[in-house]
Amino acid sequence: MGKFFTHLTDHHREFIQRQHLFFVATAPLSDQGRINLSPKGLNSFRIFSDQQVGYADLVGSGNETSAHLLENARITFMFCAFDGSPLILRLYGTGRVILPSAPDWENYAPQFALFPGTRQLIVADIDKVQTSCGFGVPYFDFVGDRDMHQKWSTSKGPEGLEAYVQEKNTESLDGLPTHWGQRLGTAKK
Repeated sequence: MGKFFTHLTDHHREFIQRQHLFFVATAPLSDQGRINLSPKGLNSFRIFSDQQVGYADLVGSGNETSAHLLENARITFMFCAFDGSPLILRLYGTGRVILPSAPDWENYAPQFALFPGTRQLIVADIDKVQTSCGFGVPYFDFVGDRDMHQKWSTSKGPEGLEAYVQEKNTESLDGLPTHWGQRLGTAKK
């Protein structure tokens, strides 16, 4: 049932563009480290080419993706059909973090709807695409995006967001440094 591809096809692109939700997974190299799996939405995913994708990442209570990409660059994205024909689509590749202060920010940022709480962009080069049946994925109806993050980040203001990032986003749960930790010089490792 599963099929593999070396790049995104037009069918894959169309499927991705219809989805309101995707998942991103990363992991440290250590077998003792924690695997991170996060749901993402808010129309934050972009396709740059048949082998490059990315998403705008918002300030959150952790920053595991940044730490794992800094350590080993491995990343996987997953999309599931919650309506229509069943399908699961996975994108495997290597990713990198682009901070607002990075030179590449100006190349990629205009392609996203950025919110006050956008902390970084994640860009990935895809080397394998997999489709599988998705027969076990239930139907769900999309009601709408939540606006809570925008309200929260706006209420914090730039200084409050910077303080929150310094407190919560400079290292992973396993103590690995993030890109923000390196930039701010606050990561423990």
